[in-house]
Amino acid sequence: MGQRRSALGVTGLELVAARGWRALEEDRLGDWLLRAAGGFTGRANSALVVGDPGRPLPAAVEAVARWYDERGLQPCAQLPGVASRAADAAFADAGWARDEDVLVLTGLLLRGQLDGVPVHLAATPDDAWLAGYRYRGAELPPVAPRVLTNAEDVVFASVRLAPAPAPLAAVGRGVLTDGWLGVTAVTVAEEHRRQGLATAVMAALRAWAADRGAHSLYLQVTVGNAAARALYRRAGLIEHHRYHYRRRVG
Repeated sequence: MGQRRSALGVTGLELVAARGWRALEEDRLGDWLLRAAGGFTGRANSALVVGDPGRPLPAAVEAVARWYDERGLQPCAQLPGVASRAADAAFADAGWARDEDVLVLTGLLLRGQLDGVPVHLAATPDDAWLAGYRYRGAELPPVAPRVLTNAEDVVFASVRLAPAPAPLAAVGRGVLTDGWLGVTAVTVAEEHRRQGLATAVMAALRAWAADRGAHSLYLQVTVGNAAARALYRRAGLIEHHRYHYRRRVG
């Protein structure tokens, strides 16, 4: 991977990522993007706070809260980079709680070496893939397949080390948007960790994207996920920016 920061700025990359993990319902509040998808994932159920909401910030915070209240969802805002500091302060003043930082890592897209681990790629996730993806350690809700497949150019990677009906050893999702490969949903079964399977999944996704002319990749990882951060550091990915969520309490 290249050891240089992408030329795409924070807002541009966040908009690319929003297209790579799209909500099922979207609306606009000025430049802010309101997203809802039945509560599955913070990214698909939060207001992306970039640009000007077209009204004073306290009023924008109230409008975000109303939009999510109308849909029976906990009001949530995603606040990326230093440009969102004023908005972050407005949400904080309204009593919204802050989550931990999420790192957005990027790198140039170079083909990884495929080391013989069998990685299968498919245009849609089958039941085995859906069972292998553990979102926050839990099974997926019924709405998850609609969110996972709601993209223009998406692929689902899986590693099977034992015949069915044995569960998959590892899974991952790749999506291509404007030359950027977004890597998400990388999950390795606990009994198969530290065997290089996540690296193999990423190499297969990079090869898939390179064949389609991709030039860069991005992914997100929480600050507290030390094992994943070490994996991505070895892969040559560097921090592009950070974001965090704020959620209305109560």
